[in-house]
Amino acid sequence: MSLKYAVLAALLEGEASGYELSKTFDVSLANFWPATPQQLYRELEKLAQDGLIQARVVQQERRPNKRMFTLTEAGREDLRAFAATPPRRPTAIRDELLVRIQAMDGVDPGVTRAQIEERLTWARAKLARYERVRERLLDGRSEDEYLGEADRIGPYLTLMGGIGFEEQNVRWCERALTLLERRAALARRG
Repeated sequence: MSLKYAVLAALLEGEASGYELSKTFDVSLANFWPATPQQLYRELEKLAQDGLIQARVVQQERRPNKRMFTLTEAGREDLRAFAATPPRRPTAIRDELLVRIQAMDGVDPGVTRAQIEERLTWARAKLARYERVRERLLDGRSEDEYLGEADRIGPYLTLMGGIGFEEQNVRWCERALTLLERRAALARRG
């Protein structure tokens, strides 16, 4: 899949500037499809050229003018066709930390622990941010009320996927740190 469909899906929420889309990616889409602002702006240009989104310029007095983007009907059709097509293959984990952990033997255990602790800190921070987004989406409603009333539930379902992913990261980090400590204790005794 290309960034194209993640951008089109983000625009389902309504008109947005490149800056606003960048923030949307940071908060909600980054849990399953990260993108840098530069990648995002390049993709917006390409999508506009392809007629899948439309751009309009908003004049601003004290700041540079900004471009606002919306989905065109062609963009909606392309996105619907994409959503109806099953993925080619299941997701595979590509994680640099796991490669480092695989090769950790012979490395100072403190370095490995520090890397896992850093991942744990990041995972907890993302989890807290996702929970704040969830509270904002629910807006005081129960999950059942939200699911019955919301026009679109895709953002909520993907958010739940991100929460589950970060919860698993936290569990793995905590378990890995426990096992590293246990191994260090056994080495001290032996």
